[in-house]
Amino acid sequence: MKKIFFALLLTISSLFATDLTIGAGPYVQTQPYKGADPIIVPSPVIFYDNGVIYARWTRFGVYFLGKKQKEYSWGFSLTVQPRPNGYSPDDSSYLEGLDEKKSSFEGGLAFTLYGGGKYIEIMVMNDLLNRYNSYIAKVETGFKYQLGNFTFYPNIVVVYESKQFTQYYYGISSSESTRTSYDIYQPSGGVRVAAQTYINYPFYDSWELFMNLRADKLSSKAKDSPIVEDSYSYSGIIALMYRFKI
Repeated sequence: MKKIFFALLLTISSLFATDLTIGAGPYVQTQPYKGADPIIVPSPVIFYDNGVIYARWTRFGVYFLGKKQKEYSWGFSLTVQPRPNGYSPDDSSYLEGLDEKKSSFEGGLAFTLYGGGKYIEIMVMNDLLNRYNSYIAKVETGFKYQLGNFTFYPNIVVVYESKQFTQYYYGISSSESTRTSYDIYQPSGGVRVAAQTYINYPFYDSWELFMNLRADKLSSKAKDSPIVEDSYSYSGIIALMYRFKI
């Protein structure tokens, strides 16, 4: 049975074979926390979608229902992604005495619809590492725009962050309050919105530049936290990519 399954999977993959694009570059993200410096880390970038499995930057998934064509596709998938939020108490004097809030890894369900150069994606993701022990829900919609050799993918993102998510990353617990000058802060869930664009520029043979620029507006509950000083966070990456013809 296993041999039949893997043979079927390889056959399906060959039917929907597509290019594999791999690269890396510096990822920069500002922190909304008081006195905290921006995060600068190397980030891998992978893009691939053959109608069975996919990679979109650092998010990976497996389709279990859908249809993929050149100009139109839709699909339900199981997906996982990193969650680069959090802080260490030594990131800033304002955070001293607080518990460390760690990054996490999320997994969940996604639905994607693409057609006519436009797309919409809906995701519900759950914390897999027991950091905030809850979920987020995201809707993202955008379109493709060509300008010379540049390809732009501007989009809008709306994210509902649960009460547990907001309390973990922006709240002040009773034990933290006793160790610091902050009052207890236990917010409810809230909605974060973002605008971003992906930019692709092929410049030589199979070599490309990939860029992402993004601005997030924190939910009102996150912004009201006593350890937050900015309503917005900004992030971006520029990566050198190589496209493999498959």
